[in-house]
Amino acid sequence: MTIRTKRVIAVFAACMVVLVIGGLGFVGNFLVDFALNPHAEVSMARSIRSGEVGGLEGHQEPQLDAAYAEEAAGWFEAEKRGVSHEAEDGTVLQGWELTGAGDGAYADGHTWAVVCHGYIGEPADMAKYAYHFHELGMDVLMPAARGHERNVDTGLIQMGGTDAQDLLGWVDDIVARDPEARIMLFGVSMGGAEVMMASGLDGLSDNVALIVEDCGYTSVWDEFALQLDNVFHLPSFPILNVADAACLLRAGYTFEGASAVESLRSASVPMLFIHGDADTFVPFSMLDECYEACASEEKEKLVVESAGHGLSASTDPELYWSTVDVFVEKHLA
Repeated sequence: MTIRTKRVIAVFAACMVVLVIGGLGFVGNFLVDFALNPHAEVSMARSIRSGEVGGLEGHQEPQLDAAYAEEAAGWFEAEKRGVSHEAEDGTVLQGWELTGAGDGAYADGHTWAVVCHGYIGEPADMAKYAYHFHELGMDVLMPAARGHERNVDTGLIQMGGTDAQDLLGWVDDIVARDPEARIMLFGVSMGGAEVMMASGLDGLSDNVALIVEDCGYTSVWDEFALQLDNVFHLPSFPILNVADAACLLRAGYTFEGASAVESLRSASVPMLFIHGDADTFVPFSMLDECYEACASEEKEKLVVESAGHGLSASTDPELYWSTVDVFVEKHLA
């Protein structure tokens, strides 16, 4: 083989490497936009809303608490009051506060429920949960996550990672106003992952008395690996690895780093874990992974039979709320 031929082969190989790297980079950035950019024209949000994503079919089924949810929605719209928080990075975040608690057992003016919504959702989606806690006598804070609702222009969706750190700041705002505050963190789906990710963070206020999570995922990596197969029928390697690197560059976190399981290993707050056994969007198996990882001495779990993703309260309202209320009473009394 001549020197000239070797040079041609070397140049060709280098070009192929550049093309492959460039192609993977394009795919990685596309997936970040697809999953995390709230303004993307082609996005997971649009796919979910159009019914193209598996595991969410249960949202079309009759819900046993529909009338209560409608009543709660009216209460939320009538009573919500805008509130803001300046995060550690200087970003001003928006949320809703619903004060003037009901006449329930916790109507002492010092008991708060901080309620966190799910992926591509908004605080209004959590109205029925907030309304229940209001009826128990609690004041309610409902932050909007980054990239959602009133915070849609704060950058890419954080999937609970940076949101968990933000959550500590929202809690500190409550404590600054009321050092005697007793606080419950509550979240569903991404909100569930968010409160789990907050559970083991340094700086979580001692005023947080308990955490309740409903169908949160083990980590962003695990959930995205599942959805990469579900939506695109593609394996994780190497696509998710490249997207992970793109996410670090563009959003400041990694999919593996945004891990509920890792945070739970340092948790000490009493925790209740809830999951429907028919959930395939955030697989039911993740319940035990999170529960077993949790280092809290006081922890419980609730399995709701036949409940799909985010539908445990709608599938068996009596079981759901009786379990939550007993856990709340145990740790807020």
